[in-house]
Amino acid sequence: MTKTTTLYVGNLSFYTTEEQLYELFSKAGEIKRIIMGLSRNTKTPCGFCFVEYYTHENALECMKYVNGTKLDERIIRTDLDPGFKEGRQFGRGRSGGQVRDEYRQEYDEARGGWGHMRAKQEEERKRQQEESYEAIATVPAGAELQINSRLGPASPSHGGSY
Repeated sequence: MTKTTTLYVGNLSFYTTEEQLYELFSKAGEIKRIIMGLSRNTKTPCGFCFVEYYTHENALECMKYVNGTKLDERIIRTDLDPGFKEGRQFGRGRSGGQVRDEYRQEYDEARGGWGHMRAKQEEERKRQQEESYEAIATVPAGAELQINSRLGPASPSHGGSY
C-alpha cells in the first residue's frame, strides 16, 4: 500500500457520473482512469468506483482532501486500494450490487430507493394484496340487484340511473 496509486471510493449516489468524479478528483492530481462500480446483473452504477492516479502522492493528497466531502448530496468515503484488477468493478452482493445495500432498511433515493431487503418486503406485500383482491374482483350473481334495491330510485339531481 506504500506505492499504490489507486483509491477505492464508496457511498456514491447511483446517479453520480464519471464527469462529476473527474471534476472532483482531478483537483488532487492528474487522473489515469476512473473505473465505475457496476451491478453484476444490470451493468448500472452501484455506488462505488476506483480512481487511479499516476503517482502515489496524488492518491494520498486526494484521500486527505476529498475523503468525507459531499458529492450528489452524499458523504463519500475514500481509501487506498491495492490496485484494480478486472472483475472488481462488479458489485459483490447477491443482487449484483453492493452488499451494504442489501441490508439497508431506510429509503435512499440516491441509492436507488429502498434497500434490497425492504424492496423484497414491499414486493411480497404487493403480491399478497393482489392475491387478496383477485378473489373479489368479480361481482357474484345477484349481488348487483341487491345493490340497486338498496339505493332506491334514481334521484333527479343525479340525472338518471346509477
